[in-house]
Amino acid sequence: MTQIPDFLHIDPATRTVSLDARNPAFYGDPNRAYAALHAHCPTFYWQEQKQWFFCGYDPVNALLRDRRFGRQILHIASREELGLAEPAAHTAHFDLAERHSLLEIEPPEHTRLRTLVNRAFVSRHVEKMSGEIEALANRLIDRFETDGRTELLSSFADIIPVTMIARMIGIPEEMGPQLLKWSHDYVGMYMFKRSRADEEAADRSAKEFADYVKTVIAERRANPRDDLLSHMIHTEHKGQLLTEDELVSTTIVLLNAGHEATVHQIGNSVRVILESGLDPQAMFVDAAATERTVEETLRICAPVHIFQRWALEDVDVDGVSFKRGDKVSLILAAANLDPKKFPDPLTFKPERNEGANLSFGAGIHFCIGAPLARLELNIVLPLLFKRLPGLRIAERPIVKDVYHFHGLERLDLAW
Repeated sequence: MTQIPDFLHIDPATRTVSLDARNPAFYGDPNRAYAALHAHCPTFYWQEQKQWFFCGYDPVNALLRDRRFGRQILHIASREELGLAEPAAHTAHFDLAERHSLLEIEPPEHTRLRTLVNRAFVSRHVEKMSGEIEALANRLIDRFETDGRTELLSSFADIIPVTMIARMIGIPEEMGPQLLKWSHDYVGMYMFKRSRADEEAADRSAKEFADYVKTVIAERRANPRDDLLSHMIHTEHKGQLLTEDELVSTTIVLLNAGHEATVHQIGNSVRVILESGLDPQAMFVDAAATERTVEETLRICAPVHIFQRWALEDVDVDGVSFKRGDKVSLILAAANLDPKKFPDPLTFKPERNEGANLSFGAGIHFCIGAPLARLELNIVLPLLFKRLPGLRIAERPIVKDVYHFHGLERLDLAW
């Protein structure tokens, strides 16, 4: 039986779990905890979070697609009816930016917004960016190749995804550092350990981010270009154009989601490959091997761990009864480690071919940027190992001290 780590307390009889998500032993290596949960209690009530969680592959996969659950609830019920508090005044700008977010809305609004942006993210369109991604990656490696060492996040991983998504949308590349700052503040709202200061920073950055996006929207209204923002501004869906608030929300979510997770995944992937002790050249010997390796890194060290859903009606799942308005959490990263789906799940096996991971979700909220993220990973990972033979970890990696996203603060490499 899988050993339960000291920081995790499980009562299988009542399906309750006690776990401090701010414990470095947990967020530094959550996979150990997930293995114990799979062994003892894959569906559980997390006492500190006051919510039910699912980590089995089949339940998570099913719930992501289950239309009895949704990303929003206030389209069918009032706050008063559900006993929800009024929105906080100090996060008003963040809430406004989120109001029309693709991640937070349900059909028919979700269908209308997603239809307008989906064309830009389909694989055949994204693949045209291969040459640009490779050129950018090579240019970045040129800067540090002769140094014999680099901190990968700041010199490489941070730059590629934000540059490519900015190009796609039509945001000037020189805005990259500012976009990263706004985004880091913004996603602080999704962290389990967020403080009042985190919320105020997120709200401040949401306002600045929205104000900036409005200036670009005004410019594109007057002078359309061949970019996604111009497309969203000027294209109708069933006779309707997007409103300014919808344009702002959609642009912000695409910029954030289009790079935040990929930054983490580049760092996570390089770390897991180097720590495996396996030969990187064999992992990237051809396109098929590269694709399998990328999918295995996504499986074993996913960048986004939690996705939440509201119960839109009374419903029973895995012996748990939910009332309309209850919130449930799905642990995507844990679902990827279900031993019923992936034998020997804690072992990195780049040749693994046992089915799809859930790192990008599933159902109508499947990550719209998945083709772009996969393309970036399939290009930049083999390129790094090809151009920097002998690549190794120079200092102990520093993991971000958060839970929800999972990534590195620093990854110092040498060769």
